[in-house]
Amino acid sequence: MSEKKFFLPRESFRVLVSHSGGCLATDRITVDGADVGYMYREEGDGPTDTGWRFFAGDEGPGYVDNPNNIGIYSINTIANYDPDIISYLETEAPCAFEKIPGTSKYGRIENPVMD
Repeated sequence: MSEKKFFLPRESFRVLVSHSGGCLATDRITVDGADVGYMYREEGDGPTDTGWRFFAGDEGPGYVDNPNNIGIYSINTIANYDPDIISYLETEAPCAFEKIPGTSKYGRIENPVMD
């Protein structure tokens, strides 16, 4: 497997959020530079897992099922890729949001199915 070439250089990251917990995000965001189009929060898998999962929203099941397309990152890292998520990060689990097209806002999805 080749080394991933990330869309943003690490040196460009700023501290945008105060907590440093972990999350999952797809390569569509971190490698391809797509905005976060869909995000959900479930109970975390451990003390450092915030439970947040971030997707561009156009990933198919085959893409998401491939662990090479997903990484574990700090919340601050994903906030640097898409600062629009910041105001939603304190929402308690379970929750899910989808980006409203043409805006920097997200709409809450009621009764989301989270796998």
